[in-house]
Amino acid sequence: MLQPFAPDQTPYELIGGAETVQRLVNAFYKRVGQHPDLKPIFPEDLTPVARRQYKFLTQFFGGPPLYSQEYGPPMLRARHMPFPITPKRARAWLSCMSEALEEAGIEEPIRGFLFERLTMTAHHMINTPDDEKAAPRKSIDPGRE
Repeated sequence: MLQPFAPDQTPYELIGGAETVQRLVNAFYKRVGQHPDLKPIFPEDLTPVARRQYKFLTQFFGGPPLYSQEYGPPMLRARHMPFPITPKRARAWLSCMSEALEEAGIEEPIRGFLFERLTMTAHHMINTPDDEKAAPRKSIDPGRE
């Protein structure tokens, strides 16, 4: 998909900035906390993880570099390597995100553009085949960074 906005605009600005990113994160983690494929690799309290994702998505969508300011460069694949990210879990993550993008009121064509970027990222995180044990090596721990 071609970039559906002018070079002087960011997706962050087009979707409505901080308020929309927060709605997206809230809608997403509401689903993650209930998803049987994702729940095992996330902590019971999703608050710290959601806080980090808010900062990451703000930056990823072209807003202020909140994530890097607090945690350094994202290095997503390296940060996710301790967790069993299977193709099935990547699909589950994307399903939750697709529904969250809709619930947050992010409209086309920017929604498709963002989902395409998030899809590439989710596939890049895969580090374990589907046929390996479903038990996590460890759960995504909010204090690991």
